[in-house]
Amino acid sequence: MSGIRFTDEFKRDAVAQVVDRGYSVAEVSERLEISTKSLYTWKAQFSQPRKQIIETTEQAVEIRRLKKELARVSEERDILKKATVAPTGS
Repeated sequence: MSGIRFTDEFKRDAVAQVVDRGYSVAEVSERLEISTKSLYTWKAQFSQPRKQIIETTEQAVEIRRLKKELARVSEERDILKKATVAPTGS
């Protein structure tokens, strides 16, 4: 395994050659010097209905937003906890 990372754009273009332009998986994988297994995996990944891809992207954006909000609220809570702790001693 070469360990080469391909961009999503490259993967989508490779899949489009098979799905939209009608080339065989073997032909595209040979021309692009990638394994047929990779191309079949990308095909399964990027051949989702457009609506499902959009929903997945929207969910990822919402998850990032919620994680930021959780971090902010947790920080506020920690600050309030420290403020309510009475110092000991006279």
